[in-house]
Amino acid sequence: MTRAVLVTGGAGFIGSSLVRILLDAGYRIINVDKLTYAGNLESLAECSGHPGYAFSQTDICDRAALDALFAAHRPAGVIHLAAESHVDRSIHAAGDFVQTNVVGTFTLLEAARAYWGSLAAEQRDSFRFHHVSTDEVFGSLGREGKFHEATAYDPRSPYSASKASSDHLVRAWHHTYGLPIVVTNCSNNYGPRQFPEKLIPLMMLNALAGKPLPIYGKGDNVRDWLHVGDHARALHRVFERGGIGETYCIGGNSEKTNLEVVDALCAILDEMRPRADGRGYATLKTFVADRPGHDQRYAIDASKIERELGWSPQETFASGLRKTVDWYLANDAWVAHVQSGEYRNWIARNYGERA
Repeated sequence: MTRAVLVTGGAGFIGSSLVRILLDAGYRIINVDKLTYAGNLESLAECSGHPGYAFSQTDICDRAALDALFAAHRPAGVIHLAAESHVDRSIHAAGDFVQTNVVGTFTLLEAARAYWGSLAAEQRDSFRFHHVSTDEVFGSLGREGKFHEATAYDPRSPYSASKASSDHLVRAWHHTYGLPIVVTNCSNNYGPRQFPEKLIPLMMLNALAGKPLPIYGKGDNVRDWLHVGDHARALHRVFERGGIGETYCIGGNSEKTNLEVVDALCAILDEMRPRADGRGYATLKTFVADRPGHDQRYAIDASKIERELGWSPQETFASGLRKTVDWYLANDAWVAHVQSGEYRNWIARNYGERA
């Protein structure tokens, strides 16, 4: 019998990539997404007619709606990605992050616990609640060292604090109530279909429009870059094989400063779509005041998931970035649609011409 999985946030950037992988693996998917500004069903257009795919526009804070979904679809597990996820937005509107990431996760946990408690013993034993989180909960690194599964939490932004809270709730529901959970903490994702508030698509689309490329501070903040396809494959592997109560850190082994990322992106655009005036895209770079509380460096030690579950990234940063640029250049309609409406209004209110 085909196993059903309830995926929250499945219309988002990482969620839509995971949904496609799970459908290809033979799962039946219930995509639960509120469809806020970053949720985009156009990213799952090819899945809409799939016999194993169902979509529900549901807020994870709505307990009655969640109970109805569990009762109707009888999933064998949950993969929880639904979250407010942008640090800059969290600085301007922290309450939204507390509501979705903390209250929403609590509500989903309670709905999952009630459903799990109603299952027969064999089904209870095979059920999984997979919580997808971020490396930002660990705070900031110096020049040396990497985050790992035992790193102490030290969140620095409203976003990372809300995700840390949700991580703690998930683990508490395991230790207190026995809910079978796994947790993953990933590094910075990039790739096709990413909403253009994040660094790579924002810089790419600004460059193509001839707008400034705003770089915080000196551009020396370091992130470990993980291609979304590699991340989705890791999530699939953890959901199927991860140990109950375990945490797995997922990274791309690709540390880059923000300035290095922008320079690499400009070089690819110079090659693939040179400017009419012959000037390089790097001439559009501009340095702006740093973000409040901007963490200096993140890096992931992904040796546990490689050692125990046999996963490692397939993309290098160079190969993944080139594929990402190629996708955006070939999908103008998707870009035009996602840039309209709420995103444009929010950028104008908070960043003006810097976006």
